[in-house]
Amino acid sequence: MPSSLQLVRSPTSMRERLILALDVDDLERVKVVVRLLAGEVGMFKVGKQLFTHAGPPAVKLIQELGGEVFLDLKFHDIPTTVAKAAVEATRLGVKMFNVHASGSLEMMRQTVREVRRVCRQENLKRPIMLAVTVLTSLSKSDLEKVGVDGEVADQVVRLALLSQEAGMDGVVASPHEVAGIRDACGRRFIIVSPGIRPQKGKRNDQRRVMTPEEAVRGGVDYIVVGRPIMEAKDPLSAVREIISEMEHSAAL
Repeated sequence: MPSSLQLVRSPTSMRERLILALDVDDLERVKVVVRLLAGEVGMFKVGKQLFTHAGPPAVKLIQELGGEVFLDLKFHDIPTTVAKAAVEATRLGVKMFNVHASGSLEMMRQTVREVRRVCRQENLKRPIMLAVTVLTSLSKSDLEKVGVDGEVADQVVRLALLSQEAGMDGVVASPHEVAGIRDACGRRFIIVSPGIRPQKGKRNDQRRVMTPEEAVRGGVDYIVVGRPIMEAKDPLSAVREIISEMEHSAAL
């Protein structure tokens, strides 16, 4: 079994860097999709909709079918509560999970500390721990309405630095903020970006979006794609087209 002290490894292939968002409420559909795509994508994202519908069995199902899981529940509560939730996510064997960076430095520090402790004590593989900066559906005016002044990019970098100080492995952020995060936090700090749409894709409710090619060229480590794959007539072809776009960026 891998050591709990093993360093978080950056993804090497474009396939590893693609995360498919399973934003559905149907375990049978999850089963069909994971069976089809487990060897084609790096991870499957289990978010609030699927987890509220099916709970941990959804995670176990994906793992049993050969898939890795990004548990996208964006924990945000008092430090002890979030740390305990993170420990349970670790025990589920997820490859990656996230918290909200705005939950405070202490919340993130306690989470990191408790996850490392349980990995040592129970000989578990340590998951990648991420902090959500500013949701990709939010704009400057949205932030102003909740009392956050200044540019979105400035707030993203501020929260990324706070996350790094807390010991998190990386952040979830729009690909548009990658350059600022890289300048502030360095190349080894992991960046996961939702709001990715293929060249012919619709924006839906995302505002700060980018194509797979642009995101990878800009320095994103992992991209999250949902509806362009899940709603495609041929999900396998949609996945392979996205990976081809990502590979094109590496060839430039």
